[in-house]
Amino acid sequence: QVQLVESGGGLVQAGGSLRLSCAAPGGTFSTYTMGWFRQAPGLEREFVAAISWSGGGTSYADSVRGRFTIFRDNAKNTVYLQMSSLKPEDTAVYYCAAKKDPWVFNMLGYNYWGQGTQVTVSS
Repeated sequence: QVQLVESGGGLVQAGGSLRLSCAAPGGTFSTYTMGWFRQAPGLEREFVAAISWSGGGTSYADSVRGRFTIFRDNAKNTVYLQMSSLKPEDTAVYYCAAKKDPWVFNMLGYNYWGQGTQVTVSS
């Protein structure tokens, strides 16, 4: 069982930045592929970014590539999502997720999910 706790959400103006964190207490964090997803009101949850267990492999949704960066610190059992040049359409609840599948380009198969953190970008 993997418990995931997101933090760092909030209200920011368009063009601003936020860093989300996802902590995973426990000893097996470094063996999981980690992902970030988001869900805006009235829309389905969508993939944002993923990172391999080592941090050597990453993937991004086209809508965030070049603006968002995913990285992890296995010593701290934490994965981050650095978000820059934020747009109002980035407004959503952001979730982190974990899976054993090492393939970062597979958006499916995430077994563990956090509770989510709200990000609101004002225009």
